[in-house]
Amino acid sequence: MTPRSPYAEEWQPVCQVAELEVERGVTALVHGQAIAIFRTQDDHVYALGNHDPFAKASVIARGIVGTRGDVPFVASPAHKHAFDLRSGKCLDDAHVSVPAYDVKVVEGVVLVGHRKVDAA
Repeated sequence: MTPRSPYAEEWQPVCQVAELEVERGVTALVHGQAIAIFRTQDDHVYALGNHDPFAKASVIARGIVGTRGDVPFVASPAHKHAFDLRSGKCLDDAHVSVPAYDVKVVEGVVLVGHRKVDAA
């Protein structure tokens, strides 16, 4: 029997949370997908697909992080469409979304899980 990693296969370690700049995105290849990872002012970490469906380009990680009411979002640098960091839903067009991924921080390590299932 092979020794088991402290992380289950579905959780891929990406980086130390301390390496993430607040309100700046970074990209990582997770489960074969380009993922944009964000750390907000309140130290929450979110992961979205990096592909902007409006611009048809991988630019989400370079977006501007903010809040609308109590909704944390990233605005794509291309066309400024805002995507909810929790769900990936576009705040400007209810018919559009980007994939959102489960994230957890264990002992200072950011772990990205599988794509969240749409609750709708």
